Amino acid sequence: MPAVTPVLLVSDHVAGAVHLLTVPDGAVAGRLTGRHLSEHAGFLALPGGRVACVDDRRGELLVLDPFAEQLVERTVPVAVPAEHLACDPSGRRLAVTTGLGKNSEPWSDLLTVVDLATGEAARVRTRAGEPGVTVLGGGDPLVVLRHREPGALAVHRFADLLGAPPGCPRVVPHAVLALPDDGHGDAYVPGPELVFAATSQGVHRARRTGDALTAEAVVPWGSSARGWYLRFDTRRQALWTTLRGGDPDPLRWPEWSNQAWRHELGTGRTLLTELGPGLVFRLALARRHTAFSRIHPDGDELILLDADGAARRFPLPGMDGAPRRGGTPWEGVQRRAVAASPGSDWIAVTRGGHGEVHIVDAETGQEAARPRLSTPLHHGGHLVLRVRNDGADGDPVGR
Repeated sequence: MPAVTPVLLVSDHVAGAVHLLTVPDGAVAGRLTGRHLSEHAGFLALPGGRVACVDDRRGELLVLDPFAEQLVERTVPVAVPAEHLACDPSGRRLAVTTGLGKNSEPWSDLLTVVDLATGEAARVRTRAGEPGVTVLGGGDPLVVLRHREPGALAVHRFADLLGAPPGCPRVVPHAVLALPDDGHGDAYVPGPELVFAATSQGVHRARRTGDALTAEAVVPWGSSARGWYLRFDTRRQALWTTLRGGDPDPLRWPEWSNQAWRHELGTGRTLLTELGPGLVFRLALARRHTAFSRIHPDGDELILLDADGAARRFPLPGMDGAPRRGGTPWEGVQRRAVAASPGSDWIAVTRGGHGEVHIVDAETGQEAARPRLSTPLHHGGHLVLRVRNDGADGDPVGR
């Protein structure tokens, strides 16, 4: 497949299928079956257009190359249920945390580290919870786990973890930096070696100093709401999230407020854009736009923000089984996933339960194709859009 051709990987984690589509025509170029990918750990962009993800049923890390003859480049056994996935800036060293899965509370404390260059892998025990993870680069890479209750950034040397003996021994962090107990959302900016963690107080920032972290000033939300998700924008050198406000009761989800939050790392400026009420989940970063999907009983829409924060809105057809008033937006309902590449102007958004993917030109707002896949994309599925050298791997945290 030509390097300049955008490709889309679409995971139906319920049906156990991964579809490979070309963009913008939506033609099916490949398919994996029997692969139930972790929607929570998501897709991790690797150099050369490759992608890492975790098969939660088989307990395997998958390295996929959508531009190669064989889609699956490598598999490595890892502990599951996969909670979060990250790599160092080279894309060589990966870490997979475990946590909740289909359980009502976190129960697993296993962490897996993998060196793709040597094929080595090791599993250790850390702390049960829902830990986020970043992998810092350099001559001696570090694995930083973001824990909750009590909150902390726990620092481990990658080499120590990889060299652990068999039997999943418990490991003690080399250094610890305190956090509030409600952390959720992680980002890492490789150049200045900055780690970010979202809490109700704002975005906590820490800089690598040797084999430890030094706390820096907290970035405030600038709103009464908070973000639960962080993403590093490699083109604009900014952090993004969606601030969710209102009564946290899931039954009140149609009334939740949503604001796009962008913090420019160079200037320190923070911009807020109103997105509207309802459910806004993950966001996607295209070449010149940032994409959000908003679900609401009065109608769903795709929202595109340009570099100045101006919003354009495009209605999306409704979903059978969509969240309704009086119910929650999480249990047994259909949702949407959205994807983009910093090397492309194409946006993809799913229509859960219908097996459809809308492929939209962010420059014009026009839909180029709406392929219907052979599986329904329950819960909205999950997807990633790549161009071979799009720079998406500059964000080394799975999404």
